[in-house]
Amino acid sequence: MAEAVVNVARRVNATVEEGRDHLGKHRDLSNCKLISFPDGVFKVLSSVSENIRVITLADNEMKAISSKFFSTFTQLRELDLHGNVLTKLPDCLEEMKHLTSIDLANNNFSAFPEKLTQIATLERINLEGNNITEIPVDKLSAMPALKWLNVMANPLDANTQSALTSTRNFEILSQRES
Repeated sequence: MAEAVVNVARRVNATVEEGRDHLGKHRDLSNCKLISFPDGVFKVLSSVSENIRVITLADNEMKAISSKFFSTFTQLRELDLHGNVLTKLPDCLEEMKHLTSIDLANNNFSAFPEKLTQIATLERINLEGNNITEIPVDKLSAMPALKWLNVMANPLDANTQSALTSTRNFEILSQRES
């Protein structure tokens, strides 16, 4: 665990020192064995949080993501949380006025996180490999910017599959049950 904390601190400090706009690419927080976003990181990034546009927290062990995360990184454009164990997102997610892409693949969602449908700027949603059976297709169709939705490898019910095949507002990746 101590090694994980040191690794996170090193990556975050490098982001601050270099004045980067992302915790992505070579400075991401993937594979750090995080179970939550460390409070100390909020303090370190406080001076540059408004400049952070991309955060990658993939392949950790995160069970939840706090409201503080979203109230700190208000200018976030892309968020990669794939490969964690998330089951829900906080209500304040809808306040992400600039978010264009969210990757929630390979988590433990059993219900579609409907707060996503309230983010007008959202263009890409990846929910591949979860346990979702129903998707609010009508709400997704009403999203002004949505261009791409991936719901492959989810146990979608027949009604949802049918509704997905009839919508053409955005590209949909899903599988047909045989």
